[in-house]
Amino acid sequence: MTASILLASVAGACTTSVDGEAGPRLPFEEQNEPAGPVPPGLEQFYGQPLTWEGCADYGRTDYDEQALRADGLQCTHLTVPLDYTKPDGDTIELGVLRRPATDRDQRIGSLVINPGGPGAAGLSTAAALADVNDTLAARFDFVGFDPRGVGSSEPTVECLSDEEIDEERADDDELDVSPEGVANLDAEAKEYAQKCAANTEFGTAMLANLGTRDVVKDIDVLRAALGDEKLTYLGYSYGTRIGSTYAETFPGNVRAMVLDGALDPSKTPVEEVVAQGAGFQKAFDDFVAWCTGEDDCALGRDKGQALKQFHDLVRPLGENPAEVGDGRRLSYEDATTGVVQALYSEQLWEHLNSGLNELKQNEGATLMSLADLYLERDPDGTYSTTQDVFTAVRCVDDPRVTDPDEALAVNREYKEAAPFLDDGNPPTAVLDACAYWPVPNTGEPHVPDVPGLPAVLVISTTGDPATPYEAGGALAEGLGGVLLTYEATQHTVFLQDNECVDGAGVKYLTDLELPAEGTRCSP
Repeated sequence: MTASILLASVAGACTTSVDGEAGPRLPFEEQNEPAGPVPPGLEQFYGQPLTWEGCADYGRTDYDEQALRADGLQCTHLTVPLDYTKPDGDTIELGVLRRPATDRDQRIGSLVINPGGPGAAGLSTAAALADVNDTLAARFDFVGFDPRGVGSSEPTVECLSDEEIDEERADDDELDVSPEGVANLDAEAKEYAQKCAANTEFGTAMLANLGTRDVVKDIDVLRAALGDEKLTYLGYSYGTRIGSTYAETFPGNVRAMVLDGALDPSKTPVEEVVAQGAGFQKAFDDFVAWCTGEDDCALGRDKGQALKQFHDLVRPLGENPAEVGDGRRLSYEDATTGVVQALYSEQLWEHLNSGLNELKQNEGATLMSLADLYLERDPDGTYSTTQDVFTAVRCVDDPRVTDPDEALAVNREYKEAAPFLDDGNPPTAVLDACAYWPVPNTGEPHVPDVPGLPAVLVISTTGDPATPYEAGGALAEGLGGVLLTYEATQHTVFLQDNECVDGAGVKYLTDLELPAEGTRCSP
């Protein structure tokens, strides 16, 4: 049962809440009795009051700022330990957003949402989803949080400046496979790891406590501070790893979980990257099948020649970048990044075809805009922290590749799995930044073992390029949950206007009724 809420309005005045009834004027302090078990030594965090205020100052990108302008949103900062083994030591703050349930009498609790990444900010996702489904909006407070190191949370992970990122994107030095070129790339990877530690507040202490192990502990503090005895959770992509790790760590605190676009919990990072390469290759092949049926297909009308046509368009960018304007030019790296972004959803295929047609005129604006979307670069040249956090979490979550021979084998397997991303050069033994990461990893791939866990709902899409379909089955089996299959080519689907998927997910979240095993949905 949800703990009672004690409201202490700063001004004592009222305004109109989302359901049209009188509600507290922002800012106001909310104090909940800690719901559920409290780990010893963490009482001050689990029982902390939250001061809810407007969300205008919480956006860190143009998209976030726009999403956070919606009516009825409340934001706050949650205080958590930097290091959970030292609860009396340094603390950090997490940005949190809430859109209260519109039917307070029928309210179930909070629906905590994570959009994935790792490194993606969660406030704007919760704000955007809050109005998608009337039933969920009525029954749940939609809650988004920026994980530690991300977005409005403080401090953030900082590795490269905006100017350094632009420079790195433009140089295409990964195409130099000479011994000198490989040595230069290794030196850059080592320097990147050093900069992450040097430029991030709390340095290596922050990097050591940034991974999924710590994020799930933050979520449990958030659950209690919100007054929820049990967690109801929606996780997309990497957010499914957060969900499964939470389930392992706090199995008795789970009410319901929808995990959409699953990562296979048993795969090593090497296996994951190769499987993802194969997933994007399948999405590229699906794009080719569609494109070659169009009169203006940039790759021609012959499917058998489409890959060669694609390589003929993008490979020359390594030596001769395409014009974009504003002093920017489209590199090979940016072009392929833009292509990958477009392969996440069939809705972007028209843009991808337009971008490839532009390359024939030595113009790269469309592919550059897709790459900017992927890398979260705003028009003013500023970047979100997503890519830095992505690397930092990946390096601390899983074992690293430190053997050059293993790196060579991985790069070879990746080129074979995703031939559309083959730059035409032989694979090299280049190591990535994780090989030089200044703190040890805190996790290992494994199949979850959570006896007594309430049944969870895993959603997997047959043509998902980023998280292959088979991973959903593996996660559902590991957690003892039910797998819902969506037959399409895109990354994640829940609350994206598919009646079959949304109906099953909403029924489960509200009534805890799972769809029949083997249920399949289609567009």
